[in-house]
Amino acid sequence: MSTSSVLLDTHVLLWILSGSKKIKSLTWLKNFSHWTVSPISLLEMKFLKEVGRLKVDFEPIISRLKADERFRIHTVSLEDICEAAFGLIWTRDPFDRLLVAHSMTASIPFGTCDRLILQNYSNIVF
Repeated sequence: MSTSSVLLDTHVLLWILSGSKKIKSLTWLKNFSHWTVSPISLLEMKFLKEVGRLKVDFEPIISRLKADERFRIHTVSLEDICEAAFGLIWTRDPFDRLLVAHSMTASIPFGTCDRLILQNYSNIVF
């Protein structure tokens, strides 16, 4: 197992936390000793819950994530993230823009299956 880290896209994080069968296709997950989570993903999960697109209870899932040793919540300056996000004009999704900017700012590869991100950002694993 590698000692490096990967910043998880929110949908990948949700697949892991929910035990989705979709994670079987993400063979790259086993290449990392831990998975990095941005607070931006936590905000996106809360938003998805509020608009009815996420059916799980938010608080228990966040508690499980914080107690799970596989995950590391990583913070960087919001100012730095926003500055990096200013130039990401290829997406109109504010969460994608901020997550990619987090990856850029922290120099952590981004783990995603999002086609638009895969087409426009080079520091990715999939």
